[in-house]
Order: sequence, then structure tokens, then C-alpha cells
Amino acid sequence: MAKANVKDGTKTSRSKSKDPSIRKETDFWGEVTIPAGAYYGSRVARALVHFDIGEERMPRSIIRAFGILKKATTTINAELNLISKDKANLIIKATEDVISGDLDAHFPLTVWQSGAGAQTNMNVNEVIANRAIEISGGQIGTRTPIHPNDDVNKSQSSNDAFSTAMHIAAAEEVKRVLLPVLKKLRNTLEKKSNEFTNIVKVGRTHLVDAAPLSLGQEISAYVQQIDNDIDRLEHSILGLYELPIGGTAVGTGLNAPKDFGEKVSRQISKITKLPFVSANNKFESLASHDALVFSHGALKTLACTLLKLSNDIILLASGPRCGIGELKLPDNDLNSLIMPGKVNPIQCEALNMVCAQVLGNDTTISFAGASGQLQLNTFKPVIIYNYLQSTHLLAAACKLFEKYCLAGLKPNKDKISEYLNNSLIVAMALAPHIGYEATANAVQVANKHNISLKEAVTVKLKLLSEDEYERIANPANMVFRDFTTLRKR
Repeated sequence: MAKANVKDGTKTSRSKSKDPSIRKETDFWGEVTIPAGAYYGSRVARALVHFDIGEERMPRSIIRAFGILKKATTTINAELNLISKDKANLIIKATEDVISGDLDAHFPLTVWQSGAGAQTNMNVNEVIANRAIEISGGQIGTRTPIHPNDDVNKSQSSNDAFSTAMHIAAAEEVKRVLLPVLKKLRNTLEKKSNEFTNIVKVGRTHLVDAAPLSLGQEISAYVQQIDNDIDRLEHSILGLYELPIGGTAVGTGLNAPKDFGEKVSRQISKITKLPFVSANNKFESLASHDALVFSHGALKTLACTLLKLSNDIILLASGPRCGIGELKLPDNDLNSLIMPGKVNPIQCEALNMVCAQVLGNDTTISFAGASGQLQLNTFKPVIIYNYLQSTHLLAAACKLFEKYCLAGLKPNKDKISEYLNNSLIVAMALAPHIGYEATANAVQVANKHNISLKEAVTVKLKLLSEDEYERIANPANMVFRDFTTLRKR
């Protein structure tokens, strides 16, 4: 959509343009030229000039959240007889178009605007007002019969409206988008863990051979990590259910009716089917965004989990002939252009980059959350932009990682057996029977003569018979001792 042309000057009456592709509106600051089909008005047209910064558009989920908010506030304003039922019906019909996404093209602003998000709030007000005017049969831009400020923004300020939209968007995205994907990924991991339970392999600590375990046990650690991440995310969004609406500019509720925040919050909960409530202390909810900082901490922790999981898969699938090669990655036909047949860990790499971005976003959110001055945190747009980006990226990356990597992951049983048979780590099981010194000596003999530990113990040193060795140093007996059943979700 073309940007508006702004010409400052004294207030004039609205005039019709001879060019059918544009319309002209006048406000306190003068005349503004706007694309004829745009639902936004003069305030947004000016913002497009003053905040022509970057390409990071305000996220769709924030616009949807604003539609929900304006629908709820309009409903309550009508119930309190602050606007007429006829006006309320027009506004509510327009908010439905905002919620559905039908009007997304009319929200051109980037994130880089005033720290309270005032320009986006006005963008929403103007779009809803003009759409309502159009529904009524009126002329867009006339502010009749619906005024963006007096009607759509009634009983609100940008401070409490944008803060409320932040919470609605963040809670909806985590609950409705990220968590379902994460639970599916978790269940795929559990399926693989159960499938690989009896595959005994060499463990590694410090990247050095360690006590054996099963491949299923190894994967069970990831299942538990994801379980923990799901629990943390569920807990972290509890604070997001507390809404600042009704606090207006600084938390006192000036220009909002008594109990407006409580009534609107109940209405938002009814619309979204999520347990939103009015924030107990509106001063806190406008001056800080600790709830979002805390919740993004859970997203950051999830990124750490996924980075560990992904890098472990890269290591275990490395080679596959000249590395560890214990896992076989699915071939998605998107690999090396110069080395035919080479299967790269491309889904892991994409996920790793997403995790790196989320960790960076957490730094931005932490700084922004600690900033702002006195009664208002003025970093709202950048906080919610980074929060929602983290949520969207994690959801998309997890979905594809589960589908194109985890679901097709297979064990390389021959390689796993080869490593297990060549490992000297089963010596751990011998020490209680033949003593530490004798065991250490057997390991040295095996290394010196390049023979197996079994041959060193039973043939070279004659410390045990073959039957005794097999009974004592059986890797499976070392593995299946106190394995805890995976927690079912």
C-alpha cells in the first residue's frame, strides 16, 4: 500500500481530491493525503513519515489481540451506556474483520515507533472506525458516525490498551501455537525412546567413552527436558493472564468507569476462552513488563534445551562412516550440491539458528524490561515484537524438526555394536570383583596389545574365566538397573 503524503499547515476543512486513487484528510496539524482505499487515517499517515524505520511490521498476533480488546471494550462501553448500541454494533462488526485478519493490509506501521505503542493503537482505532463507517454506508475519513478516539478508544489510553494487547497476543501464541507443537515433538521423542530401549551403546562424558546406557535411555533425557519446558511455559504465562486494561495512562483509572478493567477482562476471557483477569495493581502493569520478561525466560530455556538436543543429534549422526555415526538422519533431498549422497543435519542447523535468535531476543527483552521511566515502560513494541518472534520461530522450527528429523531418525546398530565391543569402559563392572588395581592393569594390557578387554582379562592375565567375565561385564546388565519409567503426559 502506498504511503501517505503529509503537508503540515493550519487546520482546513476536508476536501475531495480529483485523483480517485487518493483522499485528503485534515487534522489539528494540517492536510494529509492518504491512499483512497486505506482504512487508516491521518494519524497513521503522519506516523508513516515520522517512524519510517526498518521493515519489522507490527506482528499479526498483536493486531488480532487489539481486535479482541476493542471488541471487549466496546461491548462494556455499550453496557454502561457510554456509547449507543447502534455505534457499538458497527464497531463490533469492524473488530471482527480485524480479528479475522481481513484488514491486515491496513496496518503498515513498523515496530519502531513511540515506546507506548500509541501509533499502533491509533492505527487500530482508525481502521476500525473507517471500516465501521463503511459498513454504515458513510464516507471513509469523515469520522462520522464513528470517531476513532471518542468511540473506538473510549475509556482507554494507549498505555493500558497496548499493554493489554501484548498480554493477549503472548498468551494466545504460547497456549495455542507453541505448546501443541512442543507436545507433539515430546511425544515423538518418547516414541523413539521406547523404540530404542533395548539398544545398548557406549555412553560419553567429556566426549570420552563412559559407562554404557541404552539409546532409549539417552533419548529419555530429552523427553524429560521437554516435559520440564512445557511445565515452565504453562507456569510462565499465568502472569500474562493479568490485564492492565482500566489503568488508562498511569494506573489510576482516570477516564475509565469504575470496574471497567474487571468487566473488560471478563469479556476478553469470554472471547478467547483463556482465563484473563484484571491486574491487581495497574501501576505495576503499566510501569513494568516483568511478566513478559519472566515468560520469555521460559522460551529461552526451551531454546537451550533444543540447542542441546539438536547438537547431540549432530554429534551422534556425524560421519557417518568417519565420525560417531550412531544415528542415521533422514535424507530430505536438500543436501550437498557438490558431494552426492551426503546427508547434512540441515533441520538441526535451522533449529540451532532459531535458538540463537531466541537467546538474542532474551537479551533485548531483559534490557527493555529493566528500562522505561517511572509510571511507564516505554519499550513495549520491541518487547512484544521479540517475544512473539521467539514464539513463532520456535513453533515453526520445532514443527519441522519433528517432522523432517526426529520422526525419521534411525539407529545405526552395526556402528553402535562395534563401539560397544571395542570399548574398555566395561572395566567399571570388573573392579568390584577383581579389584581396582587389577582392573586398571587389564585395561593397560588391552591398550598395549590392541586386544579386547575380555581377552586381556581371560587369556593374557587369566583373572576370570570366560563365563565369569560374560556374567560380570555384560553391558546390558550394567544398563538396565534403575531406569525410571518415563513420565507420561
